[in-house]
Amino acid sequence: MAGIQINSLVNANVYNNGNSLLGKVEEIQLPAIKAKAVDVKALGMFMATEIPSGFEKMTGKMKWNAVYPDLIKEFGSPYSTKQIQVRGNLESWDSSGRISEVPVVAFLTVRFKDVMPAITYKQNDNPEQESEFSCSYYRLEIDGKKMIEVDAMANVFFIGDEDQLTKYRANLGF
Repeated sequence: MAGIQINSLVNANVYNNGNSLLGKVEEIQLPAIKAKAVDVKALGMFMATEIPSGFEKMTGKMKWNAVYPDLIKEFGSPYSTKQIQVRGNLESWDSSGRISEVPVVAFLTVRFKDVMPAITYKQNDNPEQESEFSCSYYRLEIDGKKMIEVDAMANVFFIGDEDQLTKYRANLGF
């Protein structure tokens, strides 16, 4: 009988241009990569279907655990991009205990949408701020292996090491 193996990813650290934001980010939502689809219907087809036609824009959020004036200055301009790295520790467990730990690293190029995010005050609680960002580049690595890479400005889309747009770029002449 095969045993159950469970993965656990329960913490991370966020870096901006190589500088740690340890203790300042309460949570980060990495972008979802969602395919767009178009409906296809034609005479002779007994039903409509859909096929991929590109991707939705990538967006995410960062929630700060307090108000930081230096971060307002750093992330306030919608005209500049930031290089964000998120590093986590992926643990694998089975009935014998923890069997492995490997790094999970996300590389992002983001532009913050919120020039000044709203500040939420609560009685006897630290104010929160949440910043939305758009993302033009996203690469996710697990244990040093590329899982996915999307670059909107360079027409790059990899799943693992497989370039999904080789023929597309060739057909368009670049």
